[in-house]
Amino acid sequence: MPPFSRRRCLLALLAAATAGLQPRASWARPARDRLPLQLALEAPAGMAPAGYLVSEKYDGVRAVWDGAVLRFRSGLPVAAPGWFLRQLPGQALDGELWLGRGRFEALSGLVRRAQPDEAGWRALRYMVFDQPGHEGPFERRAERLRALVQAQGVTSLVAVPQFRCADRAALQRALDQVLAQGGEGLMLHRADAPHVAGRSGALLKLKPLHDAEAQVIAHEPGRGRHQGRLGALRVRSADGTVFALGTGFSDAQREQPPAVGRWVTYSHRGHTAAGVPRFASFLRERDLP
Repeated sequence: MPPFSRRRCLLALLAAATAGLQPRASWARPARDRLPLQLALEAPAGMAPAGYLVSEKYDGVRAVWDGAVLRFRSGLPVAAPGWFLRQLPGQALDGELWLGRGRFEALSGLVRRAQPDEAGWRALRYMVFDQPGHEGPFERRAERLRALVQAQGVTSLVAVPQFRCADRAALQRALDQVLAQGGEGLMLHRADAPHVAGRSGALLKLKPLHDAEAQVIAHEPGRGRHQGRLGALRVRSADGTVFALGTGFSDAQREQPPAVGRWVTYSHRGHTAAGVPRFASFLRERDLP
């Protein structure tokens, strides 16, 4: 047997012998595999908040700590400074890396650098809201999380405040207050829910939906199943911002899209720092010529 073949066999035997020595939590995955995290559905209009714990929805970058490695939602490791990682506990955490309200673009550039910016990371906070893999209802997990963060005693690690709203009016007041301060919205987590990966009614997001209008300036061709018809509308808003509308169309509208020069109404969830609408989606063609 050639030497390189013997070496491969030895490595394979060693890997097989040690595979069970370090068990991996059921929610954890190797790098380049998306982590099976708990994800939120849109909160229905006018929902009653009874039974939910409410918190601010932070416009950050999702990050999971498994006690040894900090990972993006994609499963790829975050290139965080060593001093930042050494402050984290030996228990699993789920949260958002956050620089502050309205600073998502700056945050995204900071946390995705191959070589960490030490000064930038000192301004960052890890806003943690759950512990993947831990049993018990969310309310109990949130209490444990607060105690754990308090015991760490570092400013870069923050347990997201959770509170209750007595009724729909109180929930709306809480949303209005967060929006007035430049926040993105609210999260609602059923207090009695276990930690389950995927989307369910146990976790909801409540964000304002705005309408606006823009003029069609071009048609972008579709790809894949939209080959040969509309892929997106290139539009210009009243303030001159140019962007693409690629969602919200029926098949019939993609076959016969609004003509260049027409005005359309679209929905969005606020704007980026550059003034581009977030999550813009086509609603209808404006009736006026």
